[in-house]
Amino acid sequence: MIPSSYRKLRWTLVLMTVSLSLVPLFALGYVIHAEFSQSYEEKLASNLQLMTSNKRDAIDMFLSERIVQLQLLADMHSFADMKDQKILRSVFNAMQHVSHSFIDIGVIGQDGQHKSYCGPFDLKDVNYRDEPWFNQVMLKGLYVSDVFMGFRNFPHFIIAVKRREGDITWILRATIDSEVFTSLVRNVRIGKQGDAYLVNRHDALQTPSRFGGAVLSQAELPEHRGEGDVEIVNWQKDGTPFVAGITRLAHAGWRLVIIENPDEELSPLLRTQSLIFTLLSICALMIFVGAYSSVASIVAKLRASDRERAAMDAAVMQSSKMASLGKLAAGVAHEINNPLSIIRESAGWIRDIINDGEVGEGEAVDDLQEATDDIDRHVERARTVTHRMLGFARRMEPLHEDVDLNLLAMQTFSFLENETRHRNIDVVRRFDPDLPLITTDSNQVQQVLLNLLENAIDAIGENGSIVLSTKEQQGRVVVEIEDSGDGIPEEHINKVFDPFFTTKATGEGTGLGLSIVYTTLKKLGGRISVRSRRGQGTIFTVSLPLTCPVFPECQEEI
Repeated sequence: MIPSSYRKLRWTLVLMTVSLSLVPLFALGYVIHAEFSQSYEEKLASNLQLMTSNKRDAIDMFLSERIVQLQLLADMHSFADMKDQKILRSVFNAMQHVSHSFIDIGVIGQDGQHKSYCGPFDLKDVNYRDEPWFNQVMLKGLYVSDVFMGFRNFPHFIIAVKRREGDITWILRATIDSEVFTSLVRNVRIGKQGDAYLVNRHDALQTPSRFGGAVLSQAELPEHRGEGDVEIVNWQKDGTPFVAGITRLAHAGWRLVIIENPDEELSPLLRTQSLIFTLLSICALMIFVGAYSSVASIVAKLRASDRERAAMDAAVMQSSKMASLGKLAAGVAHEINNPLSIIRESAGWIRDIINDGEVGEGEAVDDLQEATDDIDRHVERARTVTHRMLGFARRMEPLHEDVDLNLLAMQTFSFLENETRHRNIDVVRRFDPDLPLITTDSNQVQQVLLNLLENAIDAIGENGSIVLSTKEQQGRVVVEIEDSGDGIPEEHINKVFDPFFTTKATGEGTGLGLSIVYTTLKKLGGRISVRSRRGQGTIFTVSLPLTCPVFPECQEEI
């Protein structure tokens, strides 16, 4: 499996684990939050409805009490008594003693003329016959006016009751202190953006609004149907959400409006929401870290397992190939050695005839002598090659023997000597003459050196150099193979020993060579390292212990 596949597998498993963990968690959090928010908003609307209803009842009770007071006064006193200024003042003082909500009181005849008046204004000679409220009270018997300026020249409203005594009709009229009345409405304001006020049928303010303006100015109300006991309306003003409770008063054509900013009322819910989101984020982070760590560990173990399996498969494949190659080498060497022996014997027979003088003397005899010498020399060369092949075939099985690393390096290089000569590659040998023998498997070490030398030749291509050196260092023997190729990119240095990793073009390499080298040296107790810079060549350093039987307890990490 290539590295990108492991990355893809890791992130796929992480995303699946995180998704399976977080989706139910966030779904549960969303459902709980939605239900809690809905319940809280319904509770807020219910509280606003209750508060609006209670405040309406309080205002209605205030007006009812004042109306009853005036009606009782009108019923208990005759028109003649109420026209008496002293009696009227005594009555007004008694009213003020009970309640400070009255500003003044007056008795008005059916002609609209003030008959008596008690209050801070000079209104005794004022005639109300043409005033709208006068006609209303004469028609209905009871009238609660809207707030108006009137003769007092300041915003106020009146309560007037009509009394009939035989043929005489008169009106008891009182002005209500607007500050006392306004305080009833103002004390229900909620929060920094809450508001409460009264409006008449034409949406004119009857009490001052905290943000909407003074008395008698036009109020901005949300659209509402005006139906039911208390109507709850949601709307936005300048991007700010508001919720209003609107209801009608019983004794006047007024509407009570109480406004709240739900964000202020829902601030505990918002704080809880922030806390929940914070906790969910922390849980999500912990789940992600835990999932990533667990999956990374699993994928790392899988990758190590795949690497070991690939290395074992490669080793088995290499062993099988080498065994087949050994058998082939033995067969070829045997087939070649037989004719070589005949050729050598024939050359020896010819030499004996020449030496016995049976063919005489002359230039031709000298040429024949030289030819037999050439035959001997080339037969010997061919026998050396077949001897190497037989030695290679006999060393397929692991051995535990004394090895001269200098000699082994020379023998390994001899296999590639013709190729280096053909590619114009100079090979510099820097062998330590005092290098001690080591106890190891010469065949496996030779395969390591052969693989590294082949890689060096492939890295150079043509017209370069290879430095093959040996030395003793810290109780170990070291072989360095340095080439003048293009070098290995820095990002690939840590991957060169991975199975199936190769920088060669597709079809030119399996990516198993260095992996086999790594595994082989590990079994022999050896180590391998690589140093390389792009454009400056590569150095592979192999170190082996002086004595290391091929047993597990001898193996070291590379």
